[in-house]
Amino acid sequence: MIIDDDMRRVIDEQRLAFVATVCPDGSPNLSPKGTIAVWEEEHLVFLHLYSQGTVNNLEQNASIELNVVDPIRRKGYRFKGLAEVLKSGPKFNEIVGYFKQSRGTNPSRVKAVVLVKVLHAEPLISPAYEDVSSEEEISKRWKHHYDDLFNYL
Repeated sequence: MIIDDDMRRVIDEQRLAFVATVCPDGSPNLSPKGTIAVWEEEHLVFLHLYSQGTVNNLEQNASIELNVVDPIRRKGYRFKGLAEVLKSGPKFNEIVGYFKQSRGTNPSRVKAVVLVKVLHAEPLISPAYEDVSSEEEISKRWKHHYDDLFNYL
């Protein structure tokens, strides 16, 4: 599965994914990851900074789903795949180096890297579009909502 330009744009802009894994008892685990990035054409990557539960789950069951959504446009993507947890080695060092260079991540904070082979991807589009609102109208509505919300801070 090739990650296309629009998928890459959303991931690069948002930098936040909600990651679903499977716990040993079969229950779901959902966790936000603020280090999501595209790695090559068919992989996503995120860092294990405080993700011990996610990493433990992936070491038992490599199945993973990541959702990345623009909260203003109310659109994004769902990515399903298989994860590999890297704790050392050349690929680990290369990815940690990328995050140090591109995002200023301190390498000493990185406990592991999760490299996800994307097997399937599909768009996520809010039901807000069902009333035939345009992206501009929905964006304006949600930008107004967040402007109001942050005016109180």
